[in-house]
Amino acid sequence: MPPTRIHHINFVVRDLEEAMTRFEQALGVAPFEVIEHRPRGAQVARTRIGESWIVLVSPYDPESVPGRHLARHGEGFFLLSIGYDDIVKQLERLEASGVQVTDHKPRDGVLDWRVADFGEIHGVNLQFADDDN
Repeated sequence: MPPTRIHHINFVVRDLEEAMTRFEQALGVAPFEVIEHRPRGAQVARTRIGESWIVLVSPYDPESVPGRHLARHGEGFFLLSIGYDDIVKQLERLEASGVQVTDHKPRDGVLDWRVADFGEIHGVNLQFADDDN
């Protein structure tokens, strides 16, 4: 089962308002939608680019995954989320073939997204997302 698209690209930022303004001006995208995402200890903002999303993550919990990433790496690229029609089937396929994954079942992401963290490949954090959102 091949991926269907890049679902979203996450960037971790310190100042969400400043980052939204810069991305909107630089890329000419629609205004970002801001969402409180308590499970990740962060405020996030998202906007569409074609069928994909740009997501800005501004952690307020320094011990959260994005908070630790920001402390270690600074601002910038955080993770790439690959869209699949059915991430449960993708996870089952990987586990059956012996590939280790971080999340063994999907969790709730921002708003109505279902996501599962794959892990890291060559320094890139990968995640899967159901492709219907």
